[in-house]
Amino acid sequence: MKKRPKVLILTAAYGNGHMQVANVLKEQFIQHDTADVIVSSIYAESYPTLTPISESIYLKSFTTVGKPIYSLCYHGIEKVYDKKVAKWFVNLGLKRVAYLVETEQPDVIINTFPVLAVPEFLRRTRKSIPTVSVITDYCLHKTWVSPEINRYFVATESVKEAVCQFGTPPSHIKVSGIPIRSSFEQSVPLPSLTEKYGLNPHQKRILIMAGAFGVLKSISKICETLLKENDCQLVVLCGKNDKLIAELKSLAARFPDRLLVFGYVDRIDEWFRLASFMITKPGGITLTEAISIGLPVILYKPTPGQEKGNALFFERENGAFIAQKLNDIYNFSSYLLKNHQVLEDMSRSIHSIHHKQAAQTIVEDTLDIVYHQQHSLSRSMSY
Repeated sequence: MKKRPKVLILTAAYGNGHMQVANVLKEQFIQHDTADVIVSSIYAESYPTLTPISESIYLKSFTTVGKPIYSLCYHGIEKVYDKKVAKWFVNLGLKRVAYLVETEQPDVIINTFPVLAVPEFLRRTRKSIPTVSVITDYCLHKTWVSPEINRYFVATESVKEAVCQFGTPPSHIKVSGIPIRSSFEQSVPLPSLTEKYGLNPHQKRILIMAGAFGVLKSISKICETLLKENDCQLVVLCGKNDKLIAELKSLAARFPDRLLVFGYVDRIDEWFRLASFMITKPGGITLTEAISIGLPVILYKPTPGQEKGNALFFERENGAFIAQKLNDIYNFSSYLLKNHQVLEDMSRSIHSIHHKQAAQTIVEDTLDIVYHQQHSLSRSMSY
């Protein structure tokens, strides 16, 4: 009889994406009902005082001042990763990793954030714990790659090729797609949604993802200009940004039925389905949710690093326009609203990138790795 495995998922709260992927995988394991799962926000648990500060600094990377600083850090880490000067970074969270392994005795470790302390811990202790990484972007940062990682789950063939360039055998990399919320994987008839929300099924609709932290600036100005210049409806999702909600509600009074403003919504996938296209920042998870629906995107001012890498990939795949200035948003929006065929072509292109049921693929493949390890240990003990 197979031993019920214990799965340790390590993540970090720098943006919502890494945590969201960890929780999606946890839910998939629970549905599979063949393993026990622990999710650890490794840096928050290791440094409860400093982590909120570092998360706040991360959010500053979306500002004009913060972008060059973030770019320096992002690319600088790659340059010094193999050097002694990066040793302090590798040790971040190391004690917490050791504690979790000792107390939880996991059969496998899953990284949804490049936790450098994991391969360092495995090197020092020579423990044989299968370890997999779920890369959550459409480009690669060197910190994801280590000889101690047994399997990589990636979004695309291009990311797989990038991992291979660091000497990883292709057989250790699976193009699974990035895990997203199960609601995005469901089939939902569009007429039922327009009826549910009382919307005009023939009206063009732009979805704007303002984000829980309001990192997409100048929302009010963007909304007012788009509504004045185009015959369309805007839907703005503001997350937990109460100040922005109040500001836009005031603007919505001037454009009745044309500007819809929401905070947190349970079925965000429904608004993706109702939109003609979306204006957003190029986070890996938001983009994966967009491709599952086939929703074209306008990506505003990508931050140097993974955001820029994501944006360039989607631009190459004919699924996105990159807007560096507010005028770019207005021009691209007007162009898409007037060219239905372009929207359809972009929708087909972006949807072709999608890998269905990525979470299920990762969970099943990870369990196979664990069972293979258990079988190998059982055989070695029988001799």
